[in-house]
Amino acid sequence: MTNTYRYLPDTEQDKKEMLDFLNMSSIEELFADIPSELRLKGELNIPEADSEPVLLKKMNKLAAKNLNADQYATFLGAGTYDHYIPSVVDHMISRSEFYTAYTPYQPEISQGELQAIFEFQTMVSELTGMDVANSSMYDGFTSLAEAASLAVASKKRSKVLVSKAVHPESRAVLKTVAKGQSYSVEEVSLASEVTDLEQLKSKIDKDSAAVIVQYPNFFGSVEDLAEIKKMAEENGALFIVSSNPLALALLQSPGKLGADIVVGDMQPLGIPMSFGGPHCGYFAVKQKYMRKIPGRIVGQSHDDQGKRGFVLTLQAREQHIRRDKATSNICSNQALNALASSICMSALGKQGVRQMAQQNIEKADYMAKSLQKKGFNVLNKSAFFNEFVVELPRPVKEVNTKLLESGFIGGYDLGIDYGFENQMLVAVTEQRTKEEIDQFVEALEAVVNG
Repeated sequence: MTNTYRYLPDTEQDKKEMLDFLNMSSIEELFADIPSELRLKGELNIPEADSEPVLLKKMNKLAAKNLNADQYATFLGAGTYDHYIPSVVDHMISRSEFYTAYTPYQPEISQGELQAIFEFQTMVSELTGMDVANSSMYDGFTSLAEAASLAVASKKRSKVLVSKAVHPESRAVLKTVAKGQSYSVEEVSLASEVTDLEQLKSKIDKDSAAVIVQYPNFFGSVEDLAEIKKMAEENGALFIVSSNPLALALLQSPGKLGADIVVGDMQPLGIPMSFGGPHCGYFAVKQKYMRKIPGRIVGQSHDDQGKRGFVLTLQAREQHIRRDKATSNICSNQALNALASSICMSALGKQGVRQMAQQNIEKADYMAKSLQKKGFNVLNKSAFFNEFVVELPRPVKEVNTKLLESGFIGGYDLGIDYGFENQMLVAVTEQRTKEEIDQFVEALEAVVNG
């Protein structure tokens, strides 16, 4: 006999005993305080419940309609990337002591979780060239918005400048947060596919709390951080850099190029695409801003016997201190995904992460040159990491539909956020083989010429 329920529902006797305890005679009496016009009359307009086996078959059939990177070679990036994840990552994060852990409020029984977070902070600090990093945030988008809020509060200024080469979703979250905190966001236009430094120079002034750029930027190109830092410093503004952590294995770190705050998303290191989330944001600062950092910081200490131990050192959030003194209302972090990134970086090692980043550069370069040989126009004029923009003679949506029929997930349509007609943002990671790249180029050529 098939079990209809995966749980034990309340029996009529259970309901009666609960109502008796409340000195009530019916469910109706329980909800008497809710006005009649607000209460549901009759049944919800939804299908009848299925048994578990039937429901699982339905859901599996529905899920099978999704197309994923296991079935198709994907050249879609734009913030979420198909990277190699060592198998040890999933094995480790599936252990119950990590999988079910929440905030380690009791250090005496949470040393494993605390050390894992401490190691994450250490590796993020090394990658970014910054003094201190927090224990993670929701994603790179919210990290960027929190960085802007820190700058506004620290500088007591009311304007933030952000490059249009920063991810569109980052800019959208930034504007939402800015509206609530009453500061303005001004966007700096593009010069080709990088930030227009002349326009930045004309917009930045003594009311600017921060300048925000992405490195590599949304189009994959590498911005001139040193020059942008000069402009920010001359006007007393903080320099905020949103950066792909994998790229930092080879690029000069933002910290060494003068960044005051470095934020980003750890998804490229150990976190699966999962159709868009969840991710894990990182947040790193120079030491002078350590006490203004949102979220939590795990610190290293010693017990009364001299043994190394770990504790929550700073928790400058509204759940722990007076609300008006809190640096942020972010009340959670992404410890499990931060752990995944830590395990991934540890498994690959310093050299392995560098090799992985190098493959991203070389394979993207190979594909860009292959497309140029076929007559396609690659629009990036600056050096790029693992993404670049290619111009097409037909609409990107139309081209991607045809590419899918050939077994490929195409690139991102830049007409969606930028209005750039017939321009595709293509991502090439270490996961793409030479054969897949060559076949994609041939398929793209056939589609646009067909």
